[in-house]
Amino acid sequence: MKKIKLIAFAMVLAVMASSIYAKPKKSTKSKATVAGTAKTAGWTLNTDKPIKFDWYINFSWFARHWGDSMVSKYITEKTGVDINFIVPAGNESEKLNSMIAGDALPDLITLGWWEGQVPMMIDAGLVEPLDELAKKYDPYFFKVSNPDKLGWYRQEDGHVYGYPNASYTPTDYKNYAGKLTSNETFLVRKDMYEALGKPDMTTPEGFVKALRMAKQKFPTVNGQPLIPFTTNEFGDTGCTQLQGYLAHFLAIPPEKDGKFVNADLGLTDDPEYLRWMKALRQAHSEGLIATDMFVDKRSQIEEKAAQGRYFCMLYQNWDMQAAQHALYARDPNSIYIAVDGPKNSKGDDPTLAGGGIAGWTITLISKNCKDKARAIQFLSYLISEEGQMDTNFGVPNKTYVMKNGIPELTPEMKQLDSTDKNKQETEVGIMYTYWMLMDTAWQAQWGTEYAPSLGQPQLWTRPYVHSFAAYDGLTLPVGSEEQLIYEDIQRRWGKVLPQLIRAKTEAEFDSIVAQFNKYKKDKGIDKVIAAQSKLMNANKAKLGM
Repeated sequence: MKKIKLIAFAMVLAVMASSIYAKPKKSTKSKATVAGTAKTAGWTLNTDKPIKFDWYINFSWFARHWGDSMVSKYITEKTGVDINFIVPAGNESEKLNSMIAGDALPDLITLGWWEGQVPMMIDAGLVEPLDELAKKYDPYFFKVSNPDKLGWYRQEDGHVYGYPNASYTPTDYKNYAGKLTSNETFLVRKDMYEALGKPDMTTPEGFVKALRMAKQKFPTVNGQPLIPFTTNEFGDTGCTQLQGYLAHFLAIPPEKDGKFVNADLGLTDDPEYLRWMKALRQAHSEGLIATDMFVDKRSQIEEKAAQGRYFCMLYQNWDMQAAQHALYARDPNSIYIAVDGPKNSKGDDPTLAGGGIAGWTITLISKNCKDKARAIQFLSYLISEEGQMDTNFGVPNKTYVMKNGIPELTPEMKQLDSTDKNKQETEVGIMYTYWMLMDTAWQAQWGTEYAPSLGQPQLWTRPYVHSFAAYDGLTLPVGSEEQLIYEDIQRRWGKVLPQLIRAKTEAEFDSIVAQFNKYKKDKGIDKVIAAQSKLMNANKAKLGM
């Protein structure tokens, strides 16, 4: 791994050197592009000048296209901007690193804010400062962008290189209190849960007992074995739901004595966490946790969920949409609903994560962009209220109508939302099919009318939603000693987590915990904690905490 990091760092240095010593490139701004003003959006002044941007999406699962849906055609007709999405066929990092090394980044790039390539691209001068482009070509950007988000992403050089989607500022939590939801849920199959008398599953004992009851009463589902419990897929660095999600259900604070507590490095010194991990060990020893849980990928989990084979799940409810629709169509009582899940020994309510200020992804403009003026103007359009209306609700009077100042999907679109999400996205393109700059906090003002199969888990989370903004963006510098230690411990945790659940005895469980805690200490976890705590405190200063 160290060798790989050194190679990646060398590639970046090579790119930086080429950018320093190469002859200055002429401006790629089209002479025909008209600059906007503080009062007039630049995109409105260039609608008669067609342009096509290459837009890289760093997610291999993204399968949508531009130009085949009603919404994308509508936006192209309105703005003059066409899009060619580029998506990696395999490993995202390999594709992106290759483009970085070859100085071959396309016009626009969207990737997770946490990815190490973000600082790589900024440090190597491969992406443009959005604030500089806005000043030069579209000051209207500052009217429609959120100053808190710009402040969050402002770098040490004073510039902002990326703009987030799905970002929630502290102001959003005040303005939309009671309307925000979390993706973190403990789900049960409704009909089975009710048939068992709605058992209390908030304690380890109650949880294991309910799994026993479910397996005894419902041994099979349509001829296939019932799977009493599952969670998100396991990977090289563990399982996110058995890390952050479980910590939030147990109301384990993200910091202790002023130091950041990272659930992704294993909370193996927290008694509440270990109490529940021992419950999972007990369940596994009784055959209540199938081997599937350790090997299934997301597509397989969703397929089995659509078959109703799980009794309960610690899972992200938004990824259950297709499964919920399929179950509801067969039998509305067979869908999954959210109920009180694991709690700490005090019985405290969960502290579920709402959206953070860092958001989900950020979008950047490459220095290679064929028309930087049109690119920043298009970003201004997408993050504006008009752009949000278009990407969320679609085409006025075709996909939605305004009623008393509130947008409402047409009956046909509501039906698609409930029955055929694939058609809704490929043929129509509403509801943030094009999510790259979506403002989900903005959308909360309208209220959300959920399909009958989807509403309950979303609404259940509302009383427990908390902002974890101070703990966003604690990414350690690529190639730093702390980052290498972090990755090493993460990989070890990825092996230790399934070992804990599969431990044959509680004594073996305790031994694995002790060995892992010693490993973390010897590796230098204190250095990681110190570095991330420093970043956490810088975040608090940004947020005025």
